[in-house]
Amino acid sequence: PMDTILFSVRIGKKRKLGNSWKRITSKCSLKGVRMKLTSVIKDSISKSVLCWLATSSVENLPNVSPKEIFSYFEDDSIIVANIASPQTVRNIKQNKNVCISFIDILKQKGFQLKGTAEIIEKSSSEFAKMENILNTLTEGNFPFATITKIKVSAAKPIIAPKYLFYPETTEV
Repeated sequence: PMDTILFSVRIGKKRKLGNSWKRITSKCSLKGVRMKLTSVIKDSISKSVLCWLATSSVENLPNVSPKEIFSYFEDDSIIVANIASPQTVRNIKQNKNVCISFIDILKQKGFQLKGTAEIIEKSSSEFAKMENILNTLTEGNFPFATITKIKVSAAKPIIAPKYLFYPETTEV
């Protein structure tokens, strides 16, 4: 629901979101800041069938790639299976700053999350736990050798313009 309480990363105070979604992060630098994923964000991830992961090379050349196999991990991270992602992986190795967006297509609401990413290799102690989560989504049909782990530092709701222009709009 729109009136769910989310937390501001910078000052740690509750901000209630009314009928119009408001930015929940401040204009301060979020480098090294982590935020916990709320139950609303986790629920939105679970209801989204695709996400879009934006990366940038060291030359500042942007890349946006759709991802089908993703989930939240613990309370502060998003994990994405690297199935066919050579440019994404290459960019993250050069520039860890990323943005990931997802929406529930029926409600036309979701989130844009920003943070820092790292590529988790099979040799990592975290890989098996992450792999188990992602394999429940793939049912073993999509092999992947690495996982992108995104430590989230900022979140902002995404909603369709119809909710702004037609406030009487209700969710499906």
